[in-house]
Amino acid sequence: METPTNTNAPRLRNPAPVPALFRVAIAPLQAFFRLQASSGILLALCAVVAMVWANSRWASAYVGLFGARLELGVAGSQVSFTFQQLINDGLMTLFFFLVGMEVKRELSSGELRTLSRAMLPLIAAVGGMVVPAALYAAINAGTPAMAGWAIPMATDIAFAIGCLTLVKARVGHGLVVFLTALAIFDDIGGILVIAMFYGTGLHAEWLLAAAAVVGLLLAFNRFYVRNGIWWLLGGVALWYTMHHGGIHATLAGVVVGLCIPARPTRPGREVMEELSTYVQGSIAKSEDESMRSAQLLYIEDRLEELEPPLNRFEHLWHSWVAYGIVPLFALANSGISLEGMGWADLLAPLPLGIIVGLFVGKQVGIFAFTVAAVKAGVSEMPGGGSLVRLHGVSVVAGIGFTVALFVAGLAFAGKPELLTEAKLGILVGSLLSAVVGYALLRFVAKPVTPA
Repeated sequence: METPTNTNAPRLRNPAPVPALFRVAIAPLQAFFRLQASSGILLALCAVVAMVWANSRWASAYVGLFGARLELGVAGSQVSFTFQQLINDGLMTLFFFLVGMEVKRELSSGELRTLSRAMLPLIAAVGGMVVPAALYAAINAGTPAMAGWAIPMATDIAFAIGCLTLVKARVGHGLVVFLTALAIFDDIGGILVIAMFYGTGLHAEWLLAAAAVVGLLLAFNRFYVRNGIWWLLGGVALWYTMHHGGIHATLAGVVVGLCIPARPTRPGREVMEELSTYVQGSIAKSEDESMRSAQLLYIEDRLEELEPPLNRFEHLWHSWVAYGIVPLFALANSGISLEGMGWADLLAPLPLGIIVGLFVGKQVGIFAFTVAAVKAGVSEMPGGGSLVRLHGVSVVAGIGFTVALFVAGLAFAGKPELLTEAKLGILVGSLLSAVVGYALLRFVAKPVTPA
């Protein structure tokens, strides 16, 4: 959203110095948030807190907090939902909005912009989705748990990249890019699965209304609408129509993200030539301070035309999603009561299917499909040609958390016992993938030789 600027505001020539004690206090926080792995660390911390909280003497407070009912009055009618539903069905729309923008960026100017660049991670992602789903289905065939077949398909990019950051000297940039692109295709696959298999029954009239809203969003894209208010209103309208149309409403975030313009409003050369002429003809001849301020604002507005709305919205929302919404989602959904459970419960078909799918299926599918594609001449081996590094990264890709928990909530809605088993499988499978993948890369793979 555009931020209004007051041209008559006083200018602070000597801002008050930040107290030394305050600088010392916030320095560790600043260092933490500069870490590439920080969002993954925070996500893991929230998952641990949720588990400890749900199994402590304050477990009732955990259940009470996220089960608390909220009411919202709209046009004379009352809408009731729990705090957990607000997070899962409301705030997570912003997570999917960010996913949609990341996919759009990669397709327009990133690693997926050409078929040759995208083919290898696409093939690897297919293997990393098909094999885990097949293993889960084989273990749970004929049981009520079969509805969760898509749970082990997802890779949590924040956790996975965070894990690779801890061993970056032994991975190399090529494999990090490979895993990022693979995870994006995973996201696309997960989005399609949610849309096709986890709806609540389609309603044509509402879907027609949703299509009309999408048409409006495409018009926003065509005319380079930069004001975030219009995109917010369009997103709310799409969420509402998709919710009533039978498609999970959070996917409205993906659609809006894909519609955000990814190109600058005007060509860079044209803007710079205009600014050059303006500076030579106006700034140099101006002596009035207020006039100079207005001229500088004009320059700032022109420079903003060089930044695509996609970049601006990503920058605006990334921190809120990575350090706020996703950790809150983990806190609300990772609290599993282990009361009465034993190690034998991990061998029940549902958690075992997820554990095998994430820990075995992911690494086998990604590694085998990637090696086969390389031998077929599709692309060179990512990350310098090391099979050990590729295997380690394939294992790390088995960290399925955010989207896996989200899919579990859809697959077993209204079935708390099965949902608890699914969450247990996701946590154990992800933990195994993280620990074993880290160990392979840290203690088996050799350091990457600088080019």
